[in-house]
Amino acid sequence: MSLVDKLGKMRGHFRIYPSGNPGVQIVEAASHHQFARHTHDQYGIGVIHQGAQKSISGRGMVEAGPGHLITVNPGEVHDGIPIGEAGRSWRMIYFDPEIIQLVENDMREDVASIMEFTEPASINALAAKQFQHLFNALTSPNCQPLLQDEMLIDLLSQTQKNTREQKHMPSAIRIIKQLIDDEPTATLTLADLAKASGLSRFQVLRSFATATGFTPHSYLMQRRADLARRMILQGAALAETAAASGFSDQSHMNRVFVHKYGISPGIYAASVI
Repeated sequence: MSLVDKLGKMRGHFRIYPSGNPGVQIVEAASHHQFARHTHDQYGIGVIHQGAQKSISGRGMVEAGPGHLITVNPGEVHDGIPIGEAGRSWRMIYFDPEIIQLVENDMREDVASIMEFTEPASINALAAKQFQHLFNALTSPNCQPLLQDEMLIDLLSQTQKNTREQKHMPSAIRIIKQLIDDEPTATLTLADLAKASGLSRFQVLRSFATATGFTPHSYLMQRRADLARRMILQGAALAETAAASGFSDQSHMNRVFVHKYGISPGIYAASVI
């Protein structure tokens, strides 16, 4: 049964495949969900199989349909809205930045630059085929690490990307962002962030949103959801996860999690196979 067939029997479908590679997450999904603006802390590469969607990304408004290769960079603000009533199905592989950067550094012999995908959606039949080979390899218990590495290099060699220097961010905003990244469970106020950055509360609110696309509170919730996701993947109980991730209760975690990922923490936990 295809993913879109399953949509007819349930609100959506979401599956996380086991990965023997630390820092790699393999996802298969089908959904009608309209994803609100959010970010990932990983690189994502995938293919739309059926249906279509449109999204606003850090690289402009794009549409993707069957066969489109789709990509996302770490920290890139984007959303996702299905086109039509059929929903859409896709497969994605998420890589911790260190994995992609190591491959790129080997390919370019340039350790000083940062790699970024330049096309959020593109028709690239060869890259889509290579993605499927890699997806199959990563979900196979018998595939050798050497072959997986070769497939990842082949795939990255076919994607549209460039290297750049680290984007400039005002030092005061970098301080605030680092404070949240380092302690996403901390109870923070605008006054705390203003004191740490040397800005007024108004400047914190406006400048942070301009630089990141999120208010400080929204960004804090993003980071708490990321922490909750990682704990769930490690097998933590949902009540324990909610408390340890800084949410006021499990219901609060559920609302933020659904807003970002399109499914509840319970469904996410049950999707790990």
